[in-house]
Amino acid sequence: MPAHPPCAFINAIGTAVPAHDIHDAFRGWAQARVASREAAVFERMARRAAITHRWSVLPSAPGGGSPVATGGFYDSDPLPGTADRMAVYAREAPALALDAIRALSASIDLGGITHLVVASCTGFVAPGIDQIIAADLKLEGVERLLIGFMGCYAAVAALRSARHIVRSEPAARVLVVTVELSTLHLQPAREIEPLLAMLQFGDGAAAALVTGEPHGLAIGTPFAATLDDSAALIRWDITDRGFAMHLSGEVPARIGAALTDPRFAARVTGGRDPRAIDAWAVHAGGRSILDAVAQALALDAAALDASRAVLADNGNMSSATLMFVLARLLAGPRVDAGVALAFGPGLAAEGFAFAGAH
Repeated sequence: MPAHPPCAFINAIGTAVPAHDIHDAFRGWAQARVASREAAVFERMARRAAITHRWSVLPSAPGGGSPVATGGFYDSDPLPGTADRMAVYAREAPALALDAIRALSASIDLGGITHLVVASCTGFVAPGIDQIIAADLKLEGVERLLIGFMGCYAAVAALRSARHIVRSEPAARVLVVTVELSTLHLQPAREIEPLLAMLQFGDGAAAALVTGEPHGLAIGTPFAATLDDSAALIRWDITDRGFAMHLSGEVPARIGAALTDPRFAARVTGGRDPRAIDAWAVHAGGRSILDAVAQALALDAAALDASRAVLADNGNMSSATLMFVLARLLAGPRVDAGVALAFGPGLAAEGFAFAGAH
């Protein structure tokens, strides 16, 4: 009989956010842009977003003001071009990623790294940030993989790739990094829907060590599915003024409808009763998305507490968000049966089963 492939484990996760909290400033900037008759509606919906903080790498205005204040990065007409935004990305994305790696190294030995998997969807630079990180860490000869522009479920692709590596090379030590600078892509919209979409996003980075050593969270069977006729619901358009995010208000309802389909739900849960799953790491894409998941699967009121806490403290950090949720679960009680789930362009749902190491 052939031997079973070894398991892969997320041994530890480190996270990092920039120093500047921009949520209230951006909220005020956005509210001032909507028509006066819509201001009350916008304010009510912004409060319902359940976000308290979002962090940005953007340089502050003189005197410590926000990027939208006088003298700030976005104090121009037209707004800064894509080249200026990518110059910030090239400088700040590797720096924030290295902050997350340092946080990881405070909890676990990072010696002997054999593979580096990096996911980032909010910028481009060449040599890539994977090469920049490897050079800074002096990871000579390390095998690298850069995952770009997959959106909010890119962390699933990164961790899934690490799982495949460890299962094929049991001695591998894979450093997985996600880093996103979503606040580089402010757009001059005046409509409520795109302004509320932009008010979801913040900057953040996370780093994980994935090995065959049996401690932490075991990464189980992955899954991937795409909702029919949904490609236009979430998308990024690369423009001369940054990446324009389109996040349709239909997304939560479409996700909820998909999860009420027993066949689709079975792919997500691995055929298990959702109530038998004791840990949910759901990408904190927004309060309405989390509500849709909880309602469709009839989850306990506290089932998505880790996701809601990340949303409140950080907003939606694209691919880094799921790693922040997993970090909270990793620091909590032992998990017997967990599911990681993220949504993104496509409209795609991707994830994997996980459990605490025995």
